[in-house]
Amino acid sequence: MNQLIKEIKSCTICQEHLADGCRPVFVAHPKSKILIIGQAPGRRVHESGIPWHDKSGENLRKWLAVTEAEFYEEKLFGIVPMGFCFPGTGKSGDLPPRKECAPKWHPTLLEKMTEVKLTLLVGSYAQKYYLGKRAKRNLTETVMHFEEYLPTKYLPLPHPSPRNNIWMKKNQWFAKDLLPQLKQIIQKAKAA
Repeated sequence: MNQLIKEIKSCTICQEHLADGCRPVFVAHPKSKILIIGQAPGRRVHESGIPWHDKSGENLRKWLAVTEAEFYEEKLFGIVPMGFCFPGTGKSGDLPPRKECAPKWHPTLLEKMTEVKLTLLVGSYAQKYYLGKRAKRNLTETVMHFEEYLPTKYLPLPHPSPRNNIWMKKNQWFAKDLLPQLKQIIQKAKAA
């Protein structure tokens, strides 16, 4: 695992496409119990090198009901984005994650993470990649039917970005119905 982590951290496969350069940001340990597969690091995370070290991360930790110390305990949480580096900024926010990362690194990395009990698929990119044809028509429907994916240890979530506040207001069932269950599921996975 240590050798693989070094290889990923020195990856430059999409360097020519990244205005801010390569800086893969992830956390992986063979004993991680909960895996978070998100989109790609944002600018603040790119600068700090700490995954989910921004407002989205604060929101995610609230959703999961975990402390910052728990969240960054690598034997508890693995954090593997679809794109390991900050993809840059577009007209309406960050660009999509680079498509090279997941097929190149995920299979080998996840094969070594043998203790994962639950995988959180945060955002549509992770959901489309991992759920494939089992994903619903859109992110809202996929998240709404989260229980269908739990037998395969996947739990789809929207992105916790403050930009999604409108989505949260439109979909109040998420905070009312899903988040209490999510917190219980996380507690069980932590204890496993």
